[in-house]
Amino acid sequence: MSRICELTGKKAITGNKVSHSNAKTKRLFKPNLKLKRFFIAEENTWVTIKVSTSVLRTIHKKGISAVIDEAYKKGFIG
Repeated sequence: MSRICELTGKKAITGNKVSHSNAKTKRLFKPNLKLKRFFIAEENTWVTIKVSTSVLRTIHKKGISAVIDEAYKKGFIG
């Protein structure tokens, strides 16, 4: 399984590690992903989704159904 958020499409990005001597080497910035179960009341089912922790805050604020609808509109879900 790849390290990509299923609702926002967040994935690892590249950047530089900068040492004290200002030497730069390439590194990866990985998203903070969690595997989480959600209950969708409209469908009366449980769904397991890999989401970033920033999306968990959005789900808590808007609700899982609204966030899934937004992901459909943006094209992150099938």
